[in-house]
Amino acid sequence: MYDSAMEQKHNGKKQPKKTDTREDRLKAALKANMAKRKAQARARAADGSDNNGKGQD
Repeated sequence: MYDSAMEQKHNGKKQPKKTDTREDRLKAALKANMAKRKAQARARAADGSDNNGKGQD
């Protein structure tokens, strides 16, 4: 009985893949992260401090 109910429920319909939504979320997160890093790099370049990545001594 359970199997026939499941077959009727999903008969001929394609379920959306969970991996697609996960990939979309990862893609969006990566895009946001890259934009944030670019903004940080631009801010550092505009700051004018040229310490070549060295810490404060």
